[in-house]
Amino acid sequence: MLSVLAGIGLGAIVGAAVALVLAPKSGAEVRDDLRVTLDDLKCKAEKVAADLSAKGEELVSKGRDVVESTKSRVKDAVGAGREAMEEARAEAEEGVEEVG
Repeated sequence: MLSVLAGIGLGAIVGAAVALVLAPKSGAEVRDDLRVTLDDLKCKAEKVAADLSAKGEELVSKGRDVVESTKSRVKDAVGAGREAMEEARAEAEEGVEEVG
């Protein structure tokens, strides 16, 4: 995803630079246009970076929630397994005492 965005950004920069260089304008006008274009691209890149950062934080948060939920279910399952084992052991000991 990041490489696609980088490719789009690089393509936009190259395209803008070529368009500005080939345009029939004075050097000062070309430099001004180039500065404006680069400022716009910088703003767009910062927005994309902020959006990606927010999305990443959201995914990390969801991942933590899934881990905690799974950890809780595993803990409950282990507890239930231990309880069942203790009940089976108690029944087995009762059975041995009845036979013996």
